[in-house]
Amino acid sequence: MRLDKFVCKSTRLTRAQATAMINTGCVVVNDAVVCDVATQVHEDNYITLNNEKLIARASRYILMHKPAGTICSNIDEVYPSLFNYIDVDNVSELHVAGRLDADTTGLVLVTDDGRWSFNIITPTKHCQKVYRVGLSRTIGDDVANQFSHGVQLQGEQQLTRPAILEIVAEKEVLLTLTEGKFHQVKRMFSAVDNRVVSLHREKIGEIQLDVEVGEWRYLTEPEVNSFSN
Repeated sequence: MRLDKFVCKSTRLTRAQATAMINTGCVVVNDAVVCDVATQVHEDNYITLNNEKLIARASRYILMHKPAGTICSNIDEVYPSLFNYIDVDNVSELHVAGRLDADTTGLVLVTDDGRWSFNIITPTKHCQKVYRVGLSRTIGDDVANQFSHGVQLQGEQQLTRPAILEIVAEKEVLLTLTEGKFHQVKRMFSAVDNRVVSLHREKIGEIQLDVEVGEWRYLTEPEVNSFSN
């Protein structure tokens, strides 16, 4: 964790206030003054601010049902931030582990634990994400086979990782991915001459969406630990 983030997570200081404290030499890590806000630290380090030991707050792990017309940014932009729906302290410390587009709905996982979210978003961890996809045209018989071997996306040098396609109806499928390239689902179907008209994420790893639109809940300990490997 970055030192400035650790200070924020251990105090009520804003990021700007924490930066000022670090830059002026008020923070000591393992008996050494550290003035670089980007220094990586760990909870096991002995860190003080003005000679007071800092102890980081426990990390938070949240499941949310993202509404359409919201963004996964921490601030409102053209669309409002989904964090407007999450009523917790220090909400600015949270981030989304695997963002969705503004028009995409469904399951998002929210945390302030960067190491935990790494296990979700890094392709080499093979964390599966399941999307329910509505299409403009009937799905071709050969698309599942194409996706299982990877398809070439415009502007990409490598094929997509193998994906699992399950046909639900003529124009509706479930698609399971283990990576998250920019607009990947839409680009994959564009590569096979189809167009996504609706997109909804139902599942991440072992976690199934189980709350109504705009609602959220804390993950259980077993749910959190399911991403620890």
